[in-house]
Amino acid sequence: MIDTRPAFDTAAALAERRARFARVDEWVFDLDNTLYPAHTDLFAQVDVKIRDYVQRLLGSSPEEAQRLQKDYYRRYGTTLRGLMIEHGITPDGFLEYVHDIDHSVVEPDPALGAAIERLPGRKFIMTNGTRKHAEKVAARLGITRHFTDIFDIVAADLLPKPHRETYDAFLAGAGIEPTRAAMFEDLSRNLAVPHTLRMATVLVVPHGAREVLREAWELEGIDEGHIDWVTDDLTSFLTGLIVE
Repeated sequence: MIDTRPAFDTAAALAERRARFARVDEWVFDLDNTLYPAHTDLFAQVDVKIRDYVQRLLGSSPEEAQRLQKDYYRRYGTTLRGLMIEHGITPDGFLEYVHDIDHSVVEPDPALGAAIERLPGRKFIMTNGTRKHAEKVAARLGITRHFTDIFDIVAADLLPKPHRETYDAFLAGAGIEPTRAAMFEDLSRNLAVPHTLRMATVLVVPHGAREVLREAWELEGIDEGHIDWVTDDLTSFLTGLIVE
């Protein structure tokens, strides 16, 4: 695994990375805490609303609701899937409620937009959230026009990453050859299947990742072989792939 921050790139490391990405013309990006920095705490708003939903649904204490929320998230990929399996809920009300948040905390990012625009080929957002949420985030960032499509949890038939079937459905539907694709994610476990499919895999982590309010398990696997590169600066990473 390589520390890809530009200040630490050697000429050899940069050349190696560019050579690997030279054959990539399908770019797949997770949304939350990947296309925007984790320190905006946008997803923290969703997190609170999920806990509130679980508490109201089950009549539990806030502490028990949070415990169940995190347990389902870890075991099933999303809290929603856990609630569907364990409690038989329907998804529409949940999805509408938890994504009704203040998106204005996401600032425009013209540098990221410019870097994405310069990448050759098609770009996609693949998220365990909803299309509506992704569209709002992309609009705030100013990057909407650079993306071919958004594959959301509804398109995945509510089966979230990291399930293999979800990646297969996305790749087949978009007509993507995995060996020509790269996947950018903030969760290590969501890169295991793309690596198996021979996609280039990039883990996007914030500065001082363990100091940011993240669950310890979300950082598990950061040193495992299914991650090709790690970066704490997505824009610089993408910019470094462009050969002038």
